[in-house]
Amino acid sequence: MAALPEIGYVESDGVSLAYTVVGEGPIDLLSIPGFVSHLEVLWEAPGADRYFGRLASFSRLIMFDKRGQGLSDRPPQPPTLEQSAADALAVLDAVGSERAAIYGVSEGGPMSLLLAAAHPERVSELVLYGTYARLLQGPDYPEGISPEQLDAFLTFAKKNWGGPVGLNIWAPSLSKDETVQRWWAKLLRMGTSPAGAEAVIRLYSEIDARHVLPAITQPALVLHRSGDIATPVAWGRAIAAAIPNVKYVELPGDDHLPLRDPDQIVDEIEEFLTGARHVHDPDRMLATVMFTDIIDSTRRAADMGDRGWRELLGRHDALMRRELERHRGREVKTMGDGFLATFDGPARGIQCARSVTEAVRDLGIEIRAGLHTGEVEVIGDDIGGIAVNIGARVGAAAGPGEVLVSRTVTDLVAGSGIEFADRGVHSLKGVPGDWHLYAVEA
Repeated sequence: MAALPEIGYVESDGVSLAYTVVGEGPIDLLSIPGFVSHLEVLWEAPGADRYFGRLASFSRLIMFDKRGQGLSDRPPQPPTLEQSAADALAVLDAVGSERAAIYGVSEGGPMSLLLAAAHPERVSELVLYGTYARLLQGPDYPEGISPEQLDAFLTFAKKNWGGPVGLNIWAPSLSKDETVQRWWAKLLRMGTSPAGAEAVIRLYSEIDARHVLPAITQPALVLHRSGDIATPVAWGRAIAAAIPNVKYVELPGDDHLPLRDPDQIVDEIEEFLTGARHVHDPDRMLATVMFTDIIDSTRRAADMGDRGWRELLGRHDALMRRELERHRGREVKTMGDGFLATFDGPARGIQCARSVTEAVRDLGIEIRAGLHTGEVEVIGDDIGGIAVNIGARVGAAAGPGEVLVSRTVTDLVAGSGIEFADRGVHSLKGVPGDWHLYAVEA
């Protein structure tokens, strides 16, 4: 998780607004939040350090919670576009910014359009991501959503508020990731209430900012993902077609939230605002990678039913996290019925794997574990590279209750007293060469 920023407050028309400033770059970049915002919870997002950190590497990143959300005051009615624009200017005044680039995300887009058109002396450039000028269908806007679709979503959202509502729409590729589910559900709960969410969406549905687009004189960058479900790509194309001085970039992918591969978005913003694109030199480190998964999980889930299986998984995850903490491991992510974790030493990884395989037997289940040590690429909170692929394949080759390791691991723990049983040479799917594997003996 990224470091929690320092929060400040400014008053705008009698309403207290929470804001924060990160970075010391030469460009002021004001981020206009989307549907739901909470400054502290946003920084708990998986990959937040990568996303916000990169933005703050070339700018002075200014963020705030809109009135009615997050850490700001919550008046009974959501803010109009004019009120929101005035609030944004109040935040800029509070941080001493005379002119800033505006970064409007999702539902923050219409307000960003108005701010740029009405206050060109305060807005140097305009960046829009995954947004729209009009939400609802109309006779001249068939690409909008229908009133029936809007009502159906609001009914569903209010009924299920408190859980990861709409994650399958906002981030379909991450909708099964339990860490992302917990974070998204917390952001919605802390950001606003069910009634507050409905009020702001009803307000958004009445807004039509298309007439503002030709009045925008600043250089503009419009970014949209081609498969975005939350805000269809036609909306971004319509905006780009109407702004005079615009660069339109259509990015691959289906996710609306910028959690997966945030560099894809930030690279374009950095080049647009600075004239130079960041050259990626991936962070790399030596780590012991551990993969675990529950044996025969599909059958057990079917036998136990959804509720029983969720309860069992919760107990399994709690045991795993307890052992990771004891052995100084770092949870990278969960994968349904398994974990990916890293250790700075292979012996601790082995000890953790042995401890957890013993501990989960009290739950009536068996797991398998695989470990490999190698150089991994650090991608935000995630990891990648050939060492990760090898670790996954080693884990897949393990039997029930078995901890299987590569030859690299056995070489590095020589003299530790850990004993191994030779499991022979294996061909690992997708990994070149033959690999000698060993089972950790109890």
